[in-house]
Amino acid sequence: MKKEILSSIENIEIYPIISLLIFVIFFIGMFIWVIKVDKKYVDHMKEMPFNDEPQNLGGYEKV
Repeated sequence: MKKEILSSIENIEIYPIISLLIFVIFFIGMFIWVIKVDKKYVDHMKEMPFNDEPQNLGGYEKV
């Protein structure tokens, strides 16, 4: 029954391609962001759980 319903939809074969493209574009974008991110920002975020007081270093976040 599911096969008959899905086969009756026009151009349904495009949906897996679109979802794969969204998936790949998202992870390529995340990879590029990780490569280009400022190292001071990464160090600041890495040390945040250990800080007792919130601090604003370089304007990355508003406290």
